[in-house]
Amino acid sequence: MNKNAFGEDFNWGVSTAAYQIEGAHEAEGKGASIWDVFSGTKGKVKLNHNGNLACDFFNRYPDDLQLMQIMHIPNFRFSLSWSRLLPDGYGRLNKAGLDYYNRLIDHCLELGITPWVTLYHWDLPHALEMQGGWTNRLVLEWFQEYAALCVSQFGDRVKHWMVLNEPMVFTGAGYFLGVHAPGRRGFGSFVPAVHHAALCQAIGGRTIRSLQPETTIGTTFSCSYIEPFRPHEKDVRAARRVDALLNRLFLEPALGLGYPLDDLKFMRRIEKYMQPGDEEMLAFDFDFIGVQNYTREVVKYSFWTPFLQASLVPPRKRNVPYTLMNWEVYPESIYHILQQFSRYPNIPKLIVTENGAAFPDQLLNGQVHDPQRVSFLQQYLQQVLRAKEEGAKVAGYFVWSFVDNFEWAEGYDPRFGLVHVDYETLQRTIKSSGYWYRDFLQGKATL
Repeated sequence: MNKNAFGEDFNWGVSTAAYQIEGAHEAEGKGASIWDVFSGTKGKVKLNHNGNLACDFFNRYPDDLQLMQIMHIPNFRFSLSWSRLLPDGYGRLNKAGLDYYNRLIDHCLELGITPWVTLYHWDLPHALEMQGGWTNRLVLEWFQEYAALCVSQFGDRVKHWMVLNEPMVFTGAGYFLGVHAPGRRGFGSFVPAVHHAALCQAIGGRTIRSLQPETTIGTTFSCSYIEPFRPHEKDVRAARRVDALLNRLFLEPALGLGYPLDDLKFMRRIEKYMQPGDEEMLAFDFDFIGVQNYTREVVKYSFWTPFLQASLVPPRKRNVPYTLMNWEVYPESIYHILQQFSRYPNIPKLIVTENGAAFPDQLLNGQVHDPQRVSFLQQYLQQVLRAKEEGAKVAGYFVWSFVDNFEWAEGYDPRFGLVHVDYETLQRTIKSSGYWYRDFLQGKATL
């Protein structure tokens, strides 16, 4: 099977995020983001790594885009840094940041690469976090202003937008577990952050549509296929709760179905933050949903786990293959998720906006051979095609990631890129997987 099996209108690309690749954390008037502060705090990130320099994409984007063109990649998903455009989160515009993204977008188009832009990929301006961040309902106004700015400035050239990247992750890891920026813990922060992010998801969509009615608008969700460890009723119920939390909490409100509170009774406290009209405001008619799948999770009942009474059974305990992120390699997961999402009667088309794997890549004699990643991409794409052929509304696939990058709390150790980055010299080297993807996109390689 080659690329043609997916159809001519299938969207192929690669994905990145601003904080993970740009660097230039204080350059040309940029304000601090929560990740600048979090990664600059000792002990928060593995080996005390930070994204201050990252891949230096801010300065090296012309070369990186040229590399992308050489690899015949037609679509490039990247995010905008809120604090590079609005250092205080609202109000004062940083013209240098505006000029940078104008240059980046223009250069993409000059090279025949279509920009797919994510408004928010986790790097909230620190100035807004000091006012409560996602827990403050004023974030609805802040985000609307930011979205309107981006679309008014770039919407004449950007025709594909994503509102949020993985809201369950940035609220859960950042405002409940405290393992991501801004490092808050507990339900008191998590619940309002969830509600305000879900509202902003729809507000962002409406803002884009009001300014650019012909634009294609989506938002992206992290989603893992959930299975019970045993066919026992308690494990099955536990798996249903985890699925509701990880896969449905933000999707169903966007579809006009409200929060899945029947399966997440502990989340009923979210009603405390709901104001008249909020339920209707949560819904938006997106043109596509971004599916970001890497693995499945196997769940068992756990009496001692607060709220969920469920725990994950890690892949090493199940004696199955896994990546450097300790995520199981389970290609069928993407098939099951695409089918699960497609069962919603009012679901728009689905685009896999992230899929990839971190393996222990090594640069030897100027080359990086990563057969595990090639196999991973081939197997997952086979399952995407299987889902499509069985009626799933899948219309695109973007590899995470174009280049190795700063992988949040894991620092620079896990490498997801199709292109290797030497973090000492910042030299780029296309990996075997990058060459395979290039050949596949040209119709010269098969699954």
